Amino acid sequence: MKRFEYSRIEKLAQSLDCVGVEQAVAEQILAGGEAVLAGTSPEKKAEWMRGAMQRMDQLLEPQVRYTVREGCACCLGGKREKLVKEIARKGGSLEERVKAANETTFVFGHGVTLQADGTILVQFAEDGLEKYSCPCLPKAQEPLPITYCYCCGGHVKHHLQIATGRRLEVTVLATALSSGWKKPCTFSFKVID
Repeated sequence: MKRFEYSRIEKLAQSLDCVGVEQAVAEQILAGGEAVLAGTSPEKKAEWMRGAMQRMDQLLEPQVRYTVREGCACCLGGKREKLVKEIARKGGSLEERVKAANETTFVFGHGVTLQADGTILVQFAEDGLEKYSCPCLPKAQEPLPITYCYCCGGHVKHHLQIATGRRLEVTVLATALSSGWKKPCTFSFKVID
């Protein structure tokens, strides 16, 4: 497998391989990635990622591309993991654990709520702001396909599964990056078991 200097592209390459995406298809998605270096401007990194996500959207079925991107999740350990393990350690009902997760803003942002239909909604910022930002690609000049944001979905899923003690399935509803900075990052989680 080809190696890439820029860590986000390297992680994408590893996730494509781990999910079992055919090498020829992976090479199309990763085309030009070797020219994106650690020192490449943030704007050019974001532009390459936009193109890669567009290629993924064309070449891979939705569930495959979402699984690939979830596999690119970062910040899975450290202080965040310690905080969610504390929620898990205390135990309690799903409602109690969601309430505790909601109070852990360092991990989950603005709000974690249990919906009437049993899904869990996580929103990184409040509604109604003039503009939203993306800490992952803050210098993106154009919106990216929502596929990119399944990486953050994987991040939240990892921590929320630990906190709730349940297996979850994520759907990315909206993101700052995919909406042109007009909507907050919002994720819906279906409880699988």
